[in-house]
Amino acid sequence: MPDFSGYIANRMNTLAKFSGFLFVMFLALTAFGQQEAQFTQNMFTRMAVNPAYAGSSEAISVTGVLREQWVGFKDNNGEKVAPQTFFITIDAPVDVLGGGLGASIMNDRLGFEQNIGLRLSYAYRTNFGKGELAFGPQIGFLNKTIDFSKFSAVQSGGDPALSSGEEKTMLLDLGLGVFYQVKNEYWFGLSSSQLIQTGSAMGVDEKNFNLRRHYYLQGGYEYIFPDYPLYKLEPSLLIKSDGSSTQFDLSALVKYDNKFWGGLSYRFQDALAFMVGVQWRNFQIGYAYDLTTSRMSTGGSKGSHEVMLNYNFKIEMDKTPKSYRNTRFL
Repeated sequence: MPDFSGYIANRMNTLAKFSGFLFVMFLALTAFGQQEAQFTQNMFTRMAVNPAYAGSSEAISVTGVLREQWVGFKDNNGEKVAPQTFFITIDAPVDVLGGGLGASIMNDRLGFEQNIGLRLSYAYRTNFGKGELAFGPQIGFLNKTIDFSKFSAVQSGGDPALSSGEEKTMLLDLGLGVFYQVKNEYWFGLSSSQLIQTGSAMGVDEKNFNLRRHYYLQGGYEYIFPDYPLYKLEPSLLIKSDGSSTQFDLSALVKYDNKFWGGLSYRFQDALAFMVGVQWRNFQIGYAYDLTTSRMSTGGSKGSHEVMLNYNFKIEMDKTPKSYRNTRFL
């Protein structure tokens, strides 16, 4: 039987160095904010947090995610106020631009607040070391709507700080990201959204509402079992920050023949998630169920459901030169 001890030791050493890098970056970041939507299957939705990922799959990639968070959670009046998020993104490599382009649309509803956002991304890509380095900007537009008439005041007689109707505002969003990957080994990215922290007046007291700057650190590793090459372990980590609170998602998937997968994810002090998925031809379909572990579970939450669908396709041109002969001049 072949001796894989040296191979495994080398792989584990690489993983240890990579994990150390993530840990240092985790200490450098300080927090997670609740303005941005979250996804359990974040290893499949990297475009949601990092514009530099655009074009990394070397194909035209379309991904859609539907998330129902804290199902069953209601306010004191019986209104459904649990978050509901729909997200769709498309990205592709564009050789003439030296990188990739991406676009995403998100509809995120939280209680009586609805956010509809459009983001456009560009990533410049170049070879670096063993892998490929990418970096690029993002511009986005966020349409925020809040229906103040549905809020219930704590004190009797109402709250003068609440307006009586629905208000809307449009906000500009800028982002920036860096992404590096060594194919079939590891990848990581660092990005930030809502960089300019755009503000807008909402409510009767004309107090400014400001977007909070968010930071993301995301990375993953691929390990193929030497004795069982059809099986692959893919641990990953996502850290989110807005400078005031902290949250991280630690996940691990086991894939079989790159066609089936299952795994677990733990969102610190929030939820334990179970994930399954299958790839059929160019399609990937994934499902995640979050078992709430925070105090939200005592408020009627029955967990969260998330469905992911991805489709990749390549447009390949036939570059083989063709010649034709006229039979009259053979």
